[in-house]
Amino acid sequence: MLERADAVLAAIPLLAVSGLALRTAIAVSGVGTGLLAAPLAPVGPFAALAFVFRELVAGPVAERSADE
Repeated sequence: MLERADAVLAAIPLLAVSGLALRTAIAVSGVGTGLLAAPLAPVGPFAALAFVFRELVAGPVAERSADE
């Protein structure tokens, strides 16, 4: 069965690649939309970093460190 730690570790690279995947999908749909999609490239790594920080601040790690 998939545990929370495994799901978190699997989500980080998926989030990191999601910005480029979204940008590619928008750019493929039309020529002019490539310029609109350019700012979406850094969204994936920032989303992954925010996810990691959220897990450290509000996840099980924070709960364990607060108990001690």
